[in-house]
This record gives sequence, structure tokens and C-alpha cells, in this order.
Amino acid sequence: LYGDKKTADLEPAVTISVAKRKGKNATVIAEKVIEKINSLKGKIIPNDIEVTITRNYGETAKEKSDELLKHLIIAVVSVTILIALFLGFRAGMVVFIAVPVVLALTLAVYYFYGYTLNRVTLFALIFSIGILVDDPIVDVENIVRHFHLPENKDKSVIDTVVGAVSEVRSPLILATLTVIAAILPMAFVRGLMGPYMRPIPVGASVAMLLSMVVAFIVTPWASAKILGPIREKSIHHESEDKLTKLYRHYMGLLINSKKHRTFFLIFVTVLLLGSVSLIYFKVVKVKMLPFDNKSEFQIVVDMPEGTTLEKTFEVTKALGDYIKTVPEVVNYQIYVGSASPYNFNGLVRHYFLRNKPNQADIQVNLKPKHERKAQSHDIAKRIRPDIEKIAKSFSGTNVKIVEIPPGPPVLQTLVAEIYGPDYKRQIEIASEIKKIFESTEGVVDVDWYVEDDQEKLHLIVDKEKAGKLGVTNHSVIEVVNTAFNGSVAGLLHNPSEKEDTEIFVKVPKEYRNSINNLLSLKIRSANGSLIPLRELVSIENKVVDKSIYRKNLKRVVYVTADVSGKEESPVYAIMKLNKKIDELKLKEGYS
Repeated sequence: LYGDKKTADLEPAVTISVAKRKGKNATVIAEKVIEKINSLKGKIIPNDIEVTITRNYGETAKEKSDELLKHLIIAVVSVTILIALFLGFRAGMVVFIAVPVVLALTLAVYYFYGYTLNRVTLFALIFSIGILVDDPIVDVENIVRHFHLPENKDKSVIDTVVGAVSEVRSPLILATLTVIAAILPMAFVRGLMGPYMRPIPVGASVAMLLSMVVAFIVTPWASAKILGPIREKSIHHESEDKLTKLYRHYMGLLINSKKHRTFFLIFVTVLLLGSVSLIYFKVVKVKMLPFDNKSEFQIVVDMPEGTTLEKTFEVTKALGDYIKTVPEVVNYQIYVGSASPYNFNGLVRHYFLRNKPNQADIQVNLKPKHERKAQSHDIAKRIRPDIEKIAKSFSGTNVKIVEIPPGPPVLQTLVAEIYGPDYKRQIEIASEIKKIFESTEGVVDVDWYVEDDQEKLHLIVDKEKAGKLGVTNHSVIEVVNTAFNGSVAGLLHNPSEKEDTEIFVKVPKEYRNSINNLLSLKIRSANGSLIPLRELVSIENKVVDKSIYRKNLKRVVYVTADVSGKEESPVYAIMKLNKKIDELKLKEGYS
């Protein structure tokens, strides 16, 4: 069902989802699909059918890529201007040549590794800008310094440049390897975070190595070509500038005085401890990745097992009526008892399996981010209390506001896994942990992977009695199946139609709501008499078998939750939960 601010009631809708193949450009595909749909309007698509694009990840990918490319250009230009201000315009041009060369070589390495140009790889390049310019800058700065040294007066430009680069070769190699040693371990992170973040350490490490190579090859050549012609105008100054004098003065104090060195080290240590304490005192919040400003989020509705489709729709419609009043919302789609088109996040959380009568999804689409002041995460936080209030008015309703994660999708922000030899005891422990989650401040959207008891009526055919009356088991099964699911009784031959139409027989829905109505159905026996179903079967109530989840071949019960409030980092919630969970006295074999 489709809803927006223009329509008073929900309108029936059909959603068509188009996915791209691996390695193809999502932006180009999205544009071609939209172009094709527009060409079909008025022809295959009737004029009274409205087509609305509810998701366009090709457009969002283009926006994100354009934004990252803009920041990449800004970063290169900013570094060039900064060098030009302190070392001169020509020195800035040397860096301006070296940095794009490094970036181009890094992209070539990405190509050979099989990485596509996406937001993660572009972020890796932007992240690398701050460190890959170090080697060319050190080269250029030392070359400029050597041009000013009186002892280089009689040397040629080539000899001066080579001497300057040779002087810093060993420190550059050591500095490059140090940076790589700090970044590269991120490439060995396991889980979904590993392959998602791997382009960053790989790209940054490769960029650093290439930056060192460029610093030894391209930078000296560019310096000789660009800085060489002005050498005679700017070298052989006997007096030092003010910055150099200030540097030599303070370095002399540190080198020649043990007291000053000790004081400096204590001062640096105090600053280090002070910066670390900001995390401990929560002045600075620790979080892996910041929230992104998306144009959509989902509301996932779970009712107790056995809830009818009509009841689930009633709850979902009430939530949709509220969503319509949110100023930033453009439109929303409701999927009740049917899985919505899932995204990367839904793939991990198995949203494509949400096709039961007690399950529903609401896809909420927001205005483009440049047309609203509030970010998507702030909107989700703002509406959460009202959403939870509506959900509480319907008994047993569990509602979760699901945002698109800034990083790789996970089962949930907080996940507790309970293992043990006895499954019933695992559920009991999971219930206790679920209560701890619900009582912990900042923990929201608490749920667990345990299904409610759901009774199922079993009709047991009395074979002896049915045999005496001349009724077969197949006849009973066929009647019951036709009543509930329907069956094809024949074909309707219409001369005006190209193909025959199936005649589908099914008992009306209102008649299927009562077991007494079902038992009153009559079955024709071998002698032609009609016998009520209740005379042929007995009824047994049985609890439906529940799903059992396993991880690494071990039975597991999941308790999941999200974080919201003042401390939106899962780190602080986990610290609180660990203290409370540790107080639970678990028997041996349970964890």
C-alpha cells in the first residue's frame, strides 16, 4: 500500500525492484530504467496509473560520489595553497603535480585489485591525502632549504636537488613504513567490517608506498624543472629568516638543557593523558562510524505469532497515519504479510523472509537532505517516542526503527548470543538478559529470536469410520484444501479471449473464520450421500514447532537491541550491560 500527504487513504500499489549486476554502474542503470519507464507511460502504462520512484540508490550513489570527489579536489587544492603560502608558489606547484600522480597510481592499483570506484574507495583516497603529501612536502621543503645554503652556491641544480633528496631518504622510508604499520592491520579485521573497510587500509598503504616512490622520482624532477629557474634569485642568503631563528632557539633549549627536555616530556605526557581522559569522562564519545544523513528509514513491525493479517494491518495503518504527519516525510509504503524490497541491511537481517501475517514493514522516504534542516537520524530519534506510544496501545506489538547503517550491515547494533546444552534453559537465560536490555538506559528496540506459542488445529481422519462410510482420506484432504486454499474446478471457454480462464473455487473468508463452519462442510461418499466433516475427523490442538537458530553448528538464542539517547555509541551501552550480565550466575556449559 502507498501513502503520502496528498492522498487521504492508502492506495493499493505494486512495487517493482531492479537490481544491478556486479561491477555495473548503478547510476547509469538507474537513469536508463527511469528513461524506459517514462517511455512506457501512456502506452503500456495507462494514464490513470501513477508511477512513483520510492528508492533510487543510483541517484544517492552519484550524490555521494560527487560529494567525495569535490572534497578530494578541495583537499588537493588546499594542500597546494598551504605549501604555496609557506614555501612559495612554485613549490606549491611541485606538490600539486606529485599528489595527483600518487592518486592516479593508487586508482590503478585499485583497478588491479578489483575494487570499484565507490564511496569507500573514494573515502580511502581522501583519508590518504593528509599522509601521502608528507613525502613530497618533506622533499620540496628540503630542496628549498638546500637552495638557500651558501655551500651549494657552486653546485648545479641537479646536484643540489639530488643531495637534498638523499639527505631525507632514510627518514622518509622509515616514516612511510611507520604509517603503513599503523594502518595496515585494519585490513585483517574479521566479520563484515573487514571486507567493507579493507579498501581504506589497502588504499592508504598503497598510496603511502607510491607517495614515497613519487617523492624519490617525480618530485626531484619537478623541483628541478619548476624551482631550478628561480634558484639564483632565492639562494645563498647568509642570514636566516625569523621562523628558522625561532626554531633554532627553542630546539637549542631542548637539546642543551636536561631540565627543559624533562619538562617538555612531562608536558607532552600530561597532554596525552588529558586527551585520553576525555574519552573516560565522556566529553568525547567513542563511535566506530558517524551517522549518515540518509533519505529513508524503515519501521519494522512484529506482532505475536498467530496474529491475523487484519490485526497487523490495523497496527501498521495507525503507524502510517502518524508518519504522514511528520513534516520531512514525502511518502511511505506499507507491506503487511509480504516482504518489502530489501536493501543491503535487509539482506543480512533476512528481511526477505518477512512474509508472515504477523509481520509488516513501513518504508519511509524523506525529503532530499538539501531540502530539510534535520538529519535523518535526528528525525528517527524525534519520532521514536510517538511510534513506541502507538505500538504500546496494541498489546504485544514490537516496533523497531531501522536506519541504513553508515558501515556494513549487522544483525543489530547490540547482540547477545546465549549458548548451552539445554535449549529451554537457554531461552530462560535469554529472557533474563532481555529484561536487562529493557531496563538499561539508552537501549531501545529490544527483541529476541524466540517465537510465541502458536497453536495449530490438526484434523485427524478416523480411517475406520471413513472406510465404513465409503470416504477416502484423499477426499477429506481435497475438501479441506479447497476450503482454505482453493482449487481449479475447470476452464471457462470464452470465444473473445485468446486463452481459457481457470475457474477457481474457494470457500468465502468469513466462512473460514470458524472451525464449526469448516466441520459443517459435507463430503460425498461412495454411495452418493453427503456426510459432514465432523463425523469423519477428530480435532487436536498442537503447538507449532518453533525455529531454532544455530551458529557454528551450536544452538543459539539471540537477544538484539539498538542504542539511542544521550550516549548513542554502543560502547557505553555494552559496558553497562556487561556489568549487569556478569551478575547472572550461569551454570557450567552456558555462556
